[in-house]
Amino acid sequence: MLPGSPFLHRDAAGSLHLEALELNELASRFGTPLYVYSRSAMQAAVAAYQRALAGRQHLICYAMKANANLAVLQTFAQAGCGFDIVSGGELARVLAAGGSADKVVFSGVGKTRAEMAQALEAGVRCFNVESIPELAVLDEVARAHGVRAPVSLRVNPDVDPKTHPYISTGLKGNKFGIAHSEALVTYQRAAELQSLHITGIDCHIGSQITEVSPYQDALDRVLDLVEALEAQGLSIHHLDLGGGLGITYTDETPPTPEQLLAPLLARIDARGHSQREIVLEPGRSLVGNAGVMLTEVLFLKPGEQKSFCIVDAGMNDLMRPAMYEATMGIVACQTNTEKAKTAHTWDVVGPVCESGDWLGRDRDLAVAPGDRLAVLSAGAYGMSMASNYNARGRAAEVMVEGDQARLIRERESVSDLYRLEKRWD
Repeated sequence: MLPGSPFLHRDAAGSLHLEALELNELASRFGTPLYVYSRSAMQAAVAAYQRALAGRQHLICYAMKANANLAVLQTFAQAGCGFDIVSGGELARVLAAGGSADKVVFSGVGKTRAEMAQALEAGVRCFNVESIPELAVLDEVARAHGVRAPVSLRVNPDVDPKTHPYISTGLKGNKFGIAHSEALVTYQRAAELQSLHITGIDCHIGSQITEVSPYQDALDRVLDLVEALEAQGLSIHHLDLGGGLGITYTDETPPTPEQLLAPLLARIDARGHSQREIVLEPGRSLVGNAGVMLTEVLFLKPGEQKSFCIVDAGMNDLMRPAMYEATMGIVACQTNTEKAKTAHTWDVVGPVCESGDWLGRDRDLAVAPGDRLAVLSAGAYGMSMASNYNARGRAAEVMVEGDQARLIRERESVSDLYRLEKRWD
């Protein structure tokens, strides 16, 4: 069985499909490297969260750093989602896609004054403040604009999310958030600043989390703070529980949204906080398994120690393996029984001039030059982290729904890469 989306399947002839469309045909039509996303998979992922929160006052804010394509954002806006942003550029994208600023939470440790002003003018729902100096600057900017900035504090609960250290965000040694031990005094400081308005509390402990227990530990620490704050007369309207729910890349078995949220909601109710609005910031779990990256085999290079399957997609197209040593499924778009008899173990590598340019190690594949491969679970942190390293244009993006496919981002040309540059003439 293929990991990831139920919308990904093979037909009787061994051809890999996303929804009703053959991926090999899409590679021929649009070229490679190519990102392909299932709109239905994204809608199903949102619906799972909405069912888990049925009957609750809630807002699902898609963490758009996972995939910020306008058609992706439009899909989530039409499903009723808000957005979790970390830059002024992301806010502009939300608005261009038809999203509402009053459903936007602005996170991030390094908001500039210009970005704060942009967000205040747009009317964002809330700033997730991550340091005491940021509080002071936001108060100044809001005062200059004659408004009060709605804020929650992102509290660092010092909880181990049991994930890769680069995507752990809730430990003492991480740059994110305000230390749990400093949260009370920081909230008191925020309450003294006349151009700020406290609306909630925020917590985010990491990404690709596949267990419920870290969320439960973080929630208890957050609720302890809420109770202490309200004992001092500070009102907290919403609980932002963050995101970070993992997906299946190979053999992971993360909880479903319902399995994650049921015990958390039960704990919230048991401690007397059922009246509070719940805000969530899922990213990867909404888009990760909705997408694949297609690439074509260029050369096969057998060797004494390693054999290399060289493809036309590289680390500039998909950074996760090189950056995180991430393991992602790689399968042929078309299986062939004759080739299967001569399957070989390959390292799947790209054309970028770096030894770290690899997509998968020790993969058993029966392939020949000209065949297409699909890198699975590539809807999150694929195109959003892509670069132009080695003067390589970024891939095209396609979205499918049923038997319809639409180009939602054109492939970059070489001239696109230096369009903003000037010669010394």
